[in-house]
Amino acid sequence: MFRILISSITFFILVSACADDRPDRQETTTDEDPIHIVFVTGDEEYRSEETMPMLARILKNRYGFEVSVRYALTDGIIDPNRTDNIEGLDVLENADMMVMNTRFRNLPDDQLQYIVDFAESGKPMAGFRTATHAFAYGDDHPNHHMDFEWPHEVFGLPWISHHGGANSTDVFINEEQADHPILRGVEPFHARSWLYHSDTLKEDTVPLLTGRAVEESEPGGDHFSDPHVVAWTHTYEGEQGDSRVFFTTLGHPFDFFDESMRRLSIQGFFWALGLEDEIPSNGLNVDYVGEYDPNNAGFGDQYKPNIRPEDIPLSME
Repeated sequence: MFRILISSITFFILVSACADDRPDRQETTTDEDPIHIVFVTGDEEYRSEETMPMLARILKNRYGFEVSVRYALTDGIIDPNRTDNIEGLDVLENADMMVMNTRFRNLPDDQLQYIVDFAESGKPMAGFRTATHAFAYGDDHPNHHMDFEWPHEVFGLPWISHHGGANSTDVFINEEQADHPILRGVEPFHARSWLYHSDTLKEDTVPLLTGRAVEESEPGGDHFSDPHVVAWTHTYEGEQGDSRVFFTTLGHPFDFFDESMRRLSIQGFFWALGLEDEIPSNGLNVDYVGEYDPNNAGFGDQYKPNIRPEDIPLSME
């Protein structure tokens, strides 16, 4: 059985002098090695190369997790426009959880296999926004099933479309799940992400949050009144066991300025790992660790250039 679920979990507080560089830490410890979460990034629009390290820092420095972040690279430099190379995915072989935030990748088979093997392992997973269309191999490619079938089965939703005329999304709690541990301390909020359609969300998912499209100017039509689920849980039946899955179609870099978005994400990870009992009634501390000053979403050269993975600190101790 997944080792985290059979370990004894204890929490303790480490008080430090500088909250920015050495934050107070409510650390998760086990009788074994720290829980290891791997973030797989690689999207040319939503700055996953900035959002996922921010979440990783919270997990590592506040809660004692081991974290790894993998990026799309060209000659060792982070290059979100590079769709066919995410180096170092072999780290997934010994990871305890995988978090995906990729968009239209066409990875070579040897890299892709690490992701597929993890998904079939029965270990927990999470995904953000464009992971509903994590891959793009094309109709004639042997891996074409990864384009739509795989995200539908694993994450609960394939890419459909979004409200193209909308600028942002108002996010509401699904009252039927108001007591869900992932939602502790999460309040309705306004997200910069425009709304994704979730018409083909798998029936066995548990909707947590609903979104309604917002436009800063004139409404774009009747479809703007249609709500769509923007966060849910799912169980994926892999070859080696069932995986707890948390997913949200939110994930614009500015979404994470809102405390509720960060709390939703971190508590989604805790739930997927079977640690929901460790989430207090008012929610986990998800204050930033270090700086979070992301570039806006956008294509082309919108990302920060000439950054190497080693330039992005994960540990602040």
